[in-house]
Amino acid sequence: MSRKNWLPPAAAVLLLNAVQWVVSEAVAAAAWTSPPYSYATNYISDLGVPDCGTHYQGRTICSPDHALMNTSFIVQGILFATGVVLLAATLLTGRARRVVIALAAAHVVGFVLVGLFHGSPDGPGYSLALHVGGASVAILCANTIAILAGSLRSLQLPRAYRVFSIAVGALGLLSEAFVGASTSTAGIFERGGVYSWLLWSVVTGVSLLVRQLRRPAEAKMPENVPA
Repeated sequence: MSRKNWLPPAAAVLLLNAVQWVVSEAVAAAAWTSPPYSYATNYISDLGVPDCGTHYQGRTICSPDHALMNTSFIVQGILFATGVVLLAATLLTGRARRVVIALAAAHVVGFVLVGLFHGSPDGPGYSLALHVGGASVAILCANTIAILAGSLRSLQLPRAYRVFSIAVGALGLLSEAFVGASTSTAGIFERGGVYSWLLWSVVTGVSLLVRQLRRPAEAKMPENVPA
């Protein structure tokens, strides 16, 4: 497959990734009954904890569909990294390509750790450390990729897209910095750091698909013939 044909698959993978995450999260959250899951106060990681009745940082955790969410964590890492690598291989060269691919690789490793090692203190001592460490690396890398996508002109997308990418990545990092500020808003700020790159994935995927659809139409337009 030639490079120019990698953009539609990359866009489709990024869109699929965002959809599968949102759906899996909603299904796993809806499975909570006692107590109900709160998007504001519960961490996303609570959805993947297999120990029902765990008390942690003032929260009672019981996630019946923890296997679904942990699978989604791993799938997310793989799909996001795949989409980003395809974009980098198609549109970037030299150092920029290597940096973006390295960030994508670190992101997928981080989310594999998130999916395999749950965020509960009831597990082995190393489990929570690997979970938190993997999540921190993955979130940092994904938001940095969004910022780089806006900083580099190689994507050949409008200025509005570049501004959006930088802004959403920066807000994602800023939001993550406030996760521990209050237990009543921990889930909100954590989602700010995660939904940022999911939103970036959707906007990037749609923008690239629209660009690909427009190019054949523009190529078929007849040239103006002078009278």
